[in-house]
Amino acid sequence: MAEILQKVIDEARQGEAYTTLPFEAERNTKKFYIESYGCQMNFSDSEIVASILQGVGFGATGNFEDADLVLLNTCSIREKAEQTVRNRLQTFRKVKDGKPGMLIGMLGCMAERLKAKLLEEEKLVDIVVGPDAYRSLPALIEEAQTGQKMVNVLLSRDETYADIAPVRLDSNGVSAFVSIMRGCNNMCTFCVVPFTRGRERSRDAESIIKECTDLFNAGFREVTLLGQNVDSYEYAGITFAQLLEGVAAISPLLRIRFSTSHPKDITDDVLYTMAKYDNICKYIHLPVQSGNTRILQLMNRTYTREWYINKVKRIREIMPDCGLSTDVIAGFCTETEEEHQDTLSVMELCRYDMAYMFAYSERPGTLAEKRYADDIPEKTKKRRLEEIIALQRKHSTESYGNDIGKVVDVLVEGESKRSADDWCGRNSQNKMVVFPKSNFNPVKGQYVKVKITQSTGATLIGEIIR
Repeated sequence: MAEILQKVIDEARQGEAYTTLPFEAERNTKKFYIESYGCQMNFSDSEIVASILQGVGFGATGNFEDADLVLLNTCSIREKAEQTVRNRLQTFRKVKDGKPGMLIGMLGCMAERLKAKLLEEEKLVDIVVGPDAYRSLPALIEEAQTGQKMVNVLLSRDETYADIAPVRLDSNGVSAFVSIMRGCNNMCTFCVVPFTRGRERSRDAESIIKECTDLFNAGFREVTLLGQNVDSYEYAGITFAQLLEGVAAISPLLRIRFSTSHPKDITDDVLYTMAKYDNICKYIHLPVQSGNTRILQLMNRTYTREWYINKVKRIREIMPDCGLSTDVIAGFCTETEEEHQDTLSVMELCRYDMAYMFAYSERPGTLAEKRYADDIPEKTKKRRLEEIIALQRKHSTESYGNDIGKVVDVLVEGESKRSADDWCGRNSQNKMVVFPKSNFNPVKGQYVKVKITQSTGATLIGEIIR
């Protein structure tokens, strides 16, 4: 297997350059504007869409009022996410009323879930395109310009967009997303992803390593490998652990992150590969969702409370310094108060650095919606969520406080949002670090050593040391 991987790496390095071309405004008479919502995969998809549009003469604009085509790349994971998009559409309505030729398109998971229904509910939407149908955008746009309402939400078993060079729309020039697989085979009962993004399919390793290599040669110093479940990556006998090793071998100056991991699939091979390479960041996002085995079974998470706890112990046994974050759902169907307390106790045991925490939101079409009653009162959900957030805030504050006095390696991403006098960047454990500019003034993309002197519940504060 090592020989196969080395062959892939060699071919990727020798192959035709994989470029991320900027838009050239003077060559484009039509303008598009795109907003992305939800997960990192949606933002990555928007870069693919930008590349496709560039190929047919569109240029990007940061002002939707100047656009001939406005696109919303949407998320369906929660009702609130969909409502945010619907509210945003109303902002565009006034502009479109005064600019009849403007087209508005809905992309992504919300488009896939609601399909043609979106055209009926949102009268100003002209184009609806699912995540596997972006190649059809040019033809759909052409038809929509004649006044037709256009829909393509066909899912694919093999589309990975591996041959399309993403256009880095909002890149800081330091960090980039690289999609390695699409879709999901895990039928978690609360989740719409298998229905909106289809079945798992992995992208060929050569194209991934080529993209990462060309990003490094273009000055990028960090890539995040993306997939709904990256640990189940497999292509032509190459596993995720082997792919990680192949990307890490590009250069010790290229940092590698990945997201997201399903607890059942992250293997010791992955953990040992992470431990072996300094440039693979010591950080794992490991969604737990609930700390109670019965609720986990209702969610179809395929692991127990005890199994998950042992997985966390294994991660910290192999990488004691590994950062850990998670997802937590409060108030899933039939959850009792005792089962809620089990979630809090798992949080106490695992001590996450950070968490994404939500009250359960029933999504139409999911297995949970079909099988279970959403029977937890909203007031109870809210109270349980508040308790989860309060506990996580305490753990985050303690975690960040424990870093005071440490010296950490930070990749400079740019100026701090709060002050032009400060730089910011993340350490290996994915914690944001802010530090003042000094006589030794680094540039974006440079690694610096920072001694941590202060902390909040979400930021480390320090100073550059030589």
